Amino acid sequence: MSRIHTLSRIARQRVVHTSQRGHATTVNQAPQHQRITREDIHEIYHAPLLDLVFRAASTHRQHHDPSKIQLCTLMNIKSGGCTEDCSYCSQSSRYKTETKASPLLSIEPVLEAARQAKENGSTRFCMGAAWRDLHGRKSGFERILKMVTEIRSMGMEVCTTLGMLSPEQARRLKEAGLTAYNHNLDTSREFYPSVITTRSYDDRLSTIEAVRGAGISVCSGGILGLGETDEDRIGLIWEVANLPEHPESFPVNALVPIEGTPLAENEPLKLPTMLRTIATARIALPGTIIRLAAGRQTFSEAEQAMCFLAGANAVFTGERMLTTPCSGWDQDKSMMERWGLEGMASFESKMVQAKEVHAPKDQVCEA
Repeated sequence: MSRIHTLSRIARQRVVHTSQRGHATTVNQAPQHQRITREDIHEIYHAPLLDLVFRAASTHRQHHDPSKIQLCTLMNIKSGGCTEDCSYCSQSSRYKTETKASPLLSIEPVLEAARQAKENGSTRFCMGAAWRDLHGRKSGFERILKMVTEIRSMGMEVCTTLGMLSPEQARRLKEAGLTAYNHNLDTSREFYPSVITTRSYDDRLSTIEAVRGAGISVCSGGILGLGETDEDRIGLIWEVANLPEHPESFPVNALVPIEGTPLAENEPLKLPTMLRTIATARIALPGTIIRLAAGRQTFSEAEQAMCFLAGANAVFTGERMLTTPCSGWDQDKSMMERWGLEGMASFESKMVQAKEVHAPKDQVCEA
């Protein structure tokens, strides 16, 4: 029996019921964490594409309601001036781009943006700050903690991405009500030094460990189109799939080349590569939310629907992402209506719920 068939069999080892919409879904428990080899993922990734998408769609239906898409909104609360040298990022102080450094926003504009996002159907509000870490940012960190608490009180999931964290900083974010922390691995361990030199792969893993230790859900994925090979995409999924716990969400970003950055001339990502990555991640991470993230607007509506079929079940929506364009709420609502999709409620993910056992009842599964 091939590895891909073995993994499909493992994925079926859960209680399944039929929803009112006629989809086979499971909502009773999070999937058991299964160890997976790099060879397993290699075989999955290189399967015939339509067969791979079919298998991923089957796995998706065994662990998720395929009619549900999580709508997330990402806000840049402190842009530019970052000391890191991430080759894809316009916020690095090392590159001459149109992104200018700005101070951390005050609390009220951020809360107003969160209220607007909620009114438009987003159930997760994410905040990003262009920092290497929080060292020497005591007052700024206190302001962010207040933002987290206030947005959580709206009944929304709250996510931040603030660079590297210490265990104590992660603990304070959890106490403030943080739902998830985004810290992408970006690519494989082997290719990573070709993209970033100011922060090591193990630095990133240490932050993920601190986040996990604080009881916060982990959001960690990668960027496609950096110049990596298929083996690097396989390596990324292997690294994430073999963390002590699968991440609650796995963002799949398509590089948006930005003038002034070292990767400005990279070729646009092709749909088959995106589909293979999403489908492989869905099979390897059956209970994880797969987030179609940056670069989504470069794919047509039909191509995005193929990504949803392959296992993607979350998008960023709203005015824009950190420094790149984003499909607007009205545009996404119309698309979802045409494809029979609806928004996921806050705290609907069972993996998130497992981390929210101490949350007030009125903050869990709020529509």
